[in-house]
Amino acid sequence: MATEEKLQRSLFNEVMVPCYAPMDIIPVRGQGSRLWDQQQREYIDFAGGIAVSCLGHCHPVLVEALTEQAQKLWHLSNVMTNEPALRLADTLTQLTFADKVFFANSGAEANEAALKLARRYAVDNFGADKDQIIAFNHGFHGRTFFTVTVGGQSTYSDGFGPKPQAVTHIPYNDLAAIAELMSDKTCAVMMEPLQGEGGVISPTIEFVQGVRELCDKHHALLIFDEVQTGNGRTGDLFAYQGLGVTPDILTTAKSLGGGFPVAAMLTTTAFAAHLKVGTHGSTYGGNPLACAVAEAVINTISQPAILAGVKQREQWFRDGLMQINHRYPIFSEIRGKGLLLGAVLCPQWQGRARDILVAAGKEGLMVLVAGTDVVRFTPSLVIDKKDIDEGMQRLEAAIATLYELHSAEL
Repeated sequence: MATEEKLQRSLFNEVMVPCYAPMDIIPVRGQGSRLWDQQQREYIDFAGGIAVSCLGHCHPVLVEALTEQAQKLWHLSNVMTNEPALRLADTLTQLTFADKVFFANSGAEANEAALKLARRYAVDNFGADKDQIIAFNHGFHGRTFFTVTVGGQSTYSDGFGPKPQAVTHIPYNDLAAIAELMSDKTCAVMMEPLQGEGGVISPTIEFVQGVRELCDKHHALLIFDEVQTGNGRTGDLFAYQGLGVTPDILTTAKSLGGGFPVAAMLTTTAFAAHLKVGTHGSTYGGNPLACAVAEAVINTISQPAILAGVKQREQWFRDGLMQINHRYPIFSEIRGKGLLLGAVLCPQWQGRARDILVAAGKEGLMVLVAGTDVVRFTPSLVIDKKDIDEGMQRLEAAIATLYELHSAEL
């Protein structure tokens, strides 16, 4: 058993599978939008665990919900249901287009369920030949073999042998391309209503509406992957609600539990009927602890004042980033919506997004990247303006340091 002295970054290399390359710091405590590491150094969190910690760290409402449920019931198999799961499902159906909910543990599992449902619906209604799934370049839908294949980044799916078949990728926001490709063999279209991992790319309204119309024309299901965009992240409870287009299936995870692992697939009664007893399942899906926390999350972030606050904070972020850019021209544009924002690097800084992430960390600020050319921000939806302002000061200090190094190299 590791001693307190041995709990260092080097232990990771000894005991963990090397599919991650974590930073040297090890956070041990968090409160709101601030974290402290083993040396009690403070960090401002603009990353939120990659759009997960939607109410920051150790929010009292979530701590109370978890603590209360922990004293009642931790786990039941799905041979039985439980009260927190029923309450959460009822809340989600009341707040969305959906009639039915399937609970899982992660975004990948929710997306796996969505893809299986789409295929089963097609087989049941049109036969096995209606199997084509259309997805988009640079998309990301999880790390199971099915979902990573549907995701449009081959670097994540190559090298594991034969991939699931009948999956086709096309450019995002290219309505002509999807119109040419779709046919009555198309089973489903899976898309993020705002691409996160792919560079924080928003769709045009015309594109989203056009995809919906094509799905209707060809009797294909439209799946919205809202794992990253859901639960208030864009300023609407779910991104589809701000686009005026309703999917047939919606998946959500990440911030649904505010840091506690939980996910959900939402759909209508008609489509849900095709997952009959025994066709799909999850040992931990609908876990009472997870659902109790998620219920507290949804009840909090669905409040109009919280959602309006997301849009206000988006403007604070945009203003802060543009002020930095005025002094140190490094960004060509700020894109995204709500608190899923991407600062795109200018041509001369292309490929150096991770350099900014590392430099920011040295200044006591946590940010993300979306590819090599975009610095990504997914902070708490209730982050204080004070934390935003101080975080921007730390980001500017990091960029100033890089500017000096860049000038010396020239």
